[in-house]
Amino acid sequence: MQTVAVVVQDGAEPFGLGSLVEVWGEPHHPEDDNPVFEFRVCTPRPGRVRGRSAFDLHVDLGLEATEDADLVCFSPKYDFLEHDERVLEAARRAHARGAVVYAHCSGAFELAAAGLLDGRECTTHWRFTGLMQQLYPLARVRPDVLYVQDGQVLTGAGAAAGIDASLHLMRERFGARVAAATARRIVVPPHRDGGQAQFIARPVPDCDAETFGPLLGWILEHLDEELAVDDLARRVHMSPRTFARRFRDETGTTPHAWVTAQRVRAAEELLERTDQPVDRIATAVGFGNAAALRHHFTRVRGVSPQIYRRQFAC
Repeated sequence: MQTVAVVVQDGAEPFGLGSLVEVWGEPHHPEDDNPVFEFRVCTPRPGRVRGRSAFDLHVDLGLEATEDADLVCFSPKYDFLEHDERVLEAARRAHARGAVVYAHCSGAFELAAAGLLDGRECTTHWRFTGLMQQLYPLARVRPDVLYVQDGQVLTGAGAAAGIDASLHLMRERFGARVAAATARRIVVPPHRDGGQAQFIARPVPDCDAETFGPLLGWILEHLDEELAVDDLARRVHMSPRTFARRFRDETGTTPHAWVTAQRVRAAEELLERTDQPVDRIATAVGFGNAAALRHHFTRVRGVSPQIYRRQFAC
């Protein structure tokens, strides 16, 4: 993946476009050796693209910029139920030739209108998932996740979840080290699993509530240990039942799923950066044995640890 094209239209939503620029459009940084992409912004009618948040864009490139792009992104816009047939056809052509096609937030409606979400799992901003399912009943809309990849089609939820989806794709194509370096540059968590909830029940805890931030940091430093829910609950002086409920409220996922995701991520980095045998890595990240590591790793990444190492080892 070397060329990235982003399609913008009138009513372009600034954060949605900016999140794509941050991940895919940044120039080379001397502190890392991440890939640099040929980044193009294009539009159906080159020239002025009107935005709704007190800004306009001047875009020189037309949709021909999508014709040879490895990744074609469709930036969110406010009038997302109005579609330009030229944009829909660009999406279809990109998909037909094997490019990765990606949209997040309201941009996912472009892919739905193009027919690319028929029979596929997908998502959009939680406010619009019901409308998408109503308008496009063949789409398999998942209303409560951050992002979904189904084949060569990637859809993300609203706002910051667009960054999560882009980092997921970068991790898939270039490995954990590159994705983590990108996340560090833009100062966001390196990995939120796509299955996490779009929103959490208590994003800002009550004043007298105890945050799980210190506990999550402690877990990351003790992945090689037994991390049973009962033991974690005792560390924060809660009953296991209250702990499990509050953990999901504050993180959007269960304790077991969160710990497993962090163990897989730690294994990715060790597979990339070291030549340690798989069984030793399994012990180091808390899976206990190579079979357990292979099971969880393959379920999350879609390939075995050995194949992942061959693909991404430094």
